[in-house]
Amino acid sequence: MRRDLLAAMQAEAATRRPCALATDLASGAQLLFRAADAPQDALGAAAIEALRADRSALRRIGNRDIFFTVSTPAPRLVLIGAVHVAQALAPMARLAGLDVTIIDPRSAFADAARFPDTRLVIQWPQDALKAEPLDEYCAVALLTHDPRIDDPALFAALAAGCRYIGALGSHRTHAARCERLAAAGRVEAASRIHAPIGLDIGAETPAEIAVAILAEVVATMRGRATMR
Repeated sequence: MRRDLLAAMQAEAATRRPCALATDLASGAQLLFRAADAPQDALGAAAIEALRADRSALRRIGNRDIFFTVSTPAPRLVLIGAVHVAQALAPMARLAGLDVTIIDPRSAFADAARFPDTRLVIQWPQDALKAEPLDEYCAVALLTHDPRIDDPALFAALAAGCRYIGALGSHRTHAARCERLAAAGRVEAASRIHAPIGLDIGAETPAEIAVAILAEVVATMRGRATMR
């Protein structure tokens, strides 16, 4: 690989932007396509298709065999609320390969002793997510039941187009959340929220709820989950 192409791919990765490297298997010629690029020909259209599929693949384009090497950002799981469910979920999610961050302005909850080896951000979500914005490759779980903490993260996740947005709470809690969305002119956004959060496995304990949430996050990231 040419050094300039490698440097360009590294620059895209550093800013969490996906890209695809197209390699002509016969000639060895290479081109880099970024997600923001508008396809100009069949090669560009195939590159964007590979990016959307989030999978490297071999394609036959005309009379050429082209291999697309897809580079996408590592998936992040952002937990809003340093609660009991988060204590179980964080280590499970790390084992599943997710980069976990917990955001909670309440220092009594966001204590390193309760969350060893987990990145804690003791700030209000609107401040924390301004410094480190969400993106399409993020999953966000709202766990506090407190709209003062959950709602700013919810609106940030909706604006960023996060692949997964889940919210802990009863049907009544979610109904109140939907009313707040409606008051903000975002009625349609309710359909993007997994609520009650997690797959329906009959979970009751914090650890069981964590299993249900992680399963739903993985299923959604892999294109297998459906909204209830």
